[in-house]
Amino acid sequence: MKYRLYVDEVGNSDVKATKNPNQRYLSLTGVVFELGYVKDVVFPRLEELKWEYFNHHPDTPIILHRKELVNKKRPFHILETPDIEKSFNDHLFGLMKGLDYMALTVVIDKWEHVERYQEWRYDPYHYCLTVLLERYERWLKRRDAVGDIMAEARGKKEDRRLTAEFTKI
Repeated sequence: MKYRLYVDEVGNSDVKATKNPNQRYLSLTGVVFELGYVKDVVFPRLEELKWEYFNHHPDTPIILHRKELVNKKRPFHILETPDIEKSFNDHLFGLMKGLDYMALTVVIDKWEHVERYQEWRYDPYHYCLTVLLERYERWLKRRDAVGDIMAEARGKKEDRRLTAEFTKI
């Protein structure tokens, strides 16, 4: 079996850390799926969900970004209607509960990181990525399986740095 680790972050890797809890932490989560299961089950169900609520079309794909969903920004403005928002959330959470996957999460306290390492500071995103990939590797080894990784795009500069970090790891 071949697996894929889909990676995304919550927060940012800015080392100008603060004690403000809204800026202090960075988490990196990877969701592991078997690739055949993604093709046969996960993808069709997500597409169905997006079509049902947002008139999703392959020519104009909709990405379910948490920030835009929570803030009900286009194309998620339909969620401003409380009944529709509840229905969507119930559908999404039901889907998530019913899928077969493994979630791995790494969290770093950036303020503590900066305080502890005055001279040497590893980029918080890259630190979390290293730990996350180590956990993924161990998970694969326990199953005698292989896998790959897909990280969400972050921006040109960040993506170049991330590619270099992947190569280094």
